[in-house]
Amino acid sequence: MLKYVKRYWLFALLAPLFMIGEVLMDLVQPSLMRTIVDEGVLGLSSGGQGNLRLVVETGLKMIGLVAIGGICGVLSGVFANLCSQNFGNDVRKDCFSRILSLSFEQVDRFSTGSLITRVTNDITQVQNLVTQSIRGFVRTFMLFAGGIVSMTALDLRFGAIVACSLPFVLGCVIFFLRRANPVFGKLQQKLDRVNSVMQENVSGARVVKAYVQEEREGKRFSRANQDLIDTQLHVLLLFSYMMPLMNIAMNAVVVAILYFGAIRVQAGALTPGSVMAAITYTSLILHSVIMLVNIFQTISRGSASARRLKEVLSCAPSIADGDNRDQPVAKGKIEFRDVSFSYPGAAGEPVLKHIDLTVSPGETLGILGSTGSGKSTLVSLLPRFYDVSEGQILIDDVDVREYPLETLRAKIAIALQKSELFNRSIRENILWGRAEASEEEVRRAAKIAQAEEFILSRPEGYDTLVAEKGASLSGGQKQRIAISRAILKNAEILILDDATSALDLATEARFYQALRESGAQSTKILIAQRVASIKNADRIAVLENGRIVGLGSHEELWETCEIYRDICRSQLGNGGMENA
Repeated sequence: MLKYVKRYWLFALLAPLFMIGEVLMDLVQPSLMRTIVDEGVLGLSSGGQGNLRLVVETGLKMIGLVAIGGICGVLSGVFANLCSQNFGNDVRKDCFSRILSLSFEQVDRFSTGSLITRVTNDITQVQNLVTQSIRGFVRTFMLFAGGIVSMTALDLRFGAIVACSLPFVLGCVIFFLRRANPVFGKLQQKLDRVNSVMQENVSGARVVKAYVQEEREGKRFSRANQDLIDTQLHVLLLFSYMMPLMNIAMNAVVVAILYFGAIRVQAGALTPGSVMAAITYTSLILHSVIMLVNIFQTISRGSASARRLKEVLSCAPSIADGDNRDQPVAKGKIEFRDVSFSYPGAAGEPVLKHIDLTVSPGETLGILGSTGSGKSTLVSLLPRFYDVSEGQILIDDVDVREYPLETLRAKIAIALQKSELFNRSIRENILWGRAEASEEEVRRAAKIAQAEEFILSRPEGYDTLVAEKGASLSGGQKQRIAISRAILKNAEILILDDATSALDLATEARFYQALRESGAQSTKILIAQRVASIKNADRIAVLENGRIVGLGSHEELWETCEIYRDICRSQLGNGGMENA
């Protein structure tokens, strides 16, 4: 975390300097009060004759010093917050950037709820740690040390009284912090769980309502929340035991000072003003000890959060940039060479086994297979959402692992079955494909995707705001906007991963017809569950249990692939070929 603070070293330096000014003003006050009592009120040096003028002058001086101390305190707070807030802003942006660079496997390992907690609550805890470190430490140390020195200067016995109480006070601090410190990490984990349950239920609200599981999920959230409360209560109880013990110790110091002070005053060795000053210094010391406890609590919690942030920031993306900066001629050729793949940490057989497949530039390849056969996994290897376990994937005769990720993914446009839309206008969602596209290009992409008709039927047209995750649109409308986005990108390779599953057959047919007539030269990979969706592809690959068991045109597969014939019959009836 230190490298982030170094960027704002000036603020980190000015904050404690102004804090020194504030504390010095606080430490001067008791000595001035002693002057008012001893000379202004009791008149000890003038035969018992009080001096009202001295009281007024010293009082005004005290007010002036308080004002100066207040200004220093305000400036200290301003600079400390400038440092901590800018620090938090930088850490939050770097964490978010790092999260975006992580692979799906790494995100799953952290969990979405945990990542949300780290980018929000954990960074707040570390911000508090920074503020306390550059401001609170100075105030605490100076009040504590300055108070003891000033008391000792008044009377050596006062310093000895405070020194006798220190082992007990420090023992309490060490004991309770050692008990509380391990709990802070658990506390953040409990908060992770609360955020995870919350995130799952917000994103899955339709399923929860459809299955009338509000009560069940409410109980699940209550359990997670209760765990958080119990853990937090455990920490609070520890500190609630500590504070009264420390107050007892410090109040015992006050009693001892009054007792010994009274004896010294009666003996004529000390003035009443000195005793009052000593009591005030004791209050400052007590205040500094309480602050010290809060600082150590903040440090303990902030350190636990800093470790969690470090886990994110130091997590090197498992999918790293390639170093081949040469730009091959854009063709859209795809080649799978003996590719096998298993999901990280998964046991059992590989999802894909020894895939050999070449897709020529501009060719349209359909992929068909039963659920779990590896269709979506196969295309997710192209943009390197995952890396192959064995073999090679080449695009334009270059291994995908050699491309910089930005270059590789710029070559590929992809639309998925589950369309991810954002809480922005329809136009902005489509422009995700290519931000600099013109209005004409946006509308052309929407027309090809068969989306413009329903878009223009809305009062605000392309400016219609899409609800979060596209909740204000039907499944088919969301898919058509996602397809528009992919078409607008105008990439060398277009992947439609069951992206028309929510469209009726007539709309789907019009879309594929418009796509063919658009003159797009991109290589197309169409994944579908329906034979009707891919029967016009140049070639169709049939996947079964992670292997290609058939490859050819619709007519060729009908003649040579039993699995393909079975799929055709199940969807098109016994007429199969004729009905297609």
